[in-house]
Amino acid sequence: MNIVLIGFMGSGKTTVGKALANNLKFSFLDTDEYIEERAGMKISDIFATQGEKYFRELERSILGELTDRDHTVIATGGGLPLIEENRKRLKKIGKVIYLSANEQTLWKHLEGDCSRPLLAGENPRKKIQELLLERIPIYRQASDYCIEVDNRCIDGITKEIEKIVKSA
Repeated sequence: MNIVLIGFMGSGKTTVGKALANNLKFSFLDTDEYIEERAGMKISDIFATQGEKYFRELERSILGELTDRDHTVIATGGGLPLIEENRKRLKKIGKVIYLSANEQTLWKHLEGDCSRPLLAGENPRKKIQELLLERIPIYRQASDYCIEVDNRCIDGITKEIEKIVKSA
């Protein structure tokens, strides 16, 4: 059994994922970090030199490698579930949990973060709003469970996920 965390950038997938993996004695894998290791460069550099389409292909290709994993908490990049084939693969990999955060929470976590290529340029807060409108319905469709993370501590979020996993 695996647990797959999806959601917008800044929703806490990596932070929650590491804590959850520790609590459950699972392995932890962040797909963005995995891609950076494999590519030998930062995601921002991949976007700058190869483009978003190439990066999305890297995401798609690593999903095949994750199907053999077990007892792993996987934190996905925010855009990974946007492709239908990826959503189907995620469901085969494990229980998919959407960490839902509102725009204010996301802005608080992302303000001043220059490592996010999709937020580069003018008015990153407006870009968050636009991307959320597009992505929220996809995240909801792609997930088995949705957990609201606004104004919640990591411990409370991980405990809720642990209850879900134990009852599944």
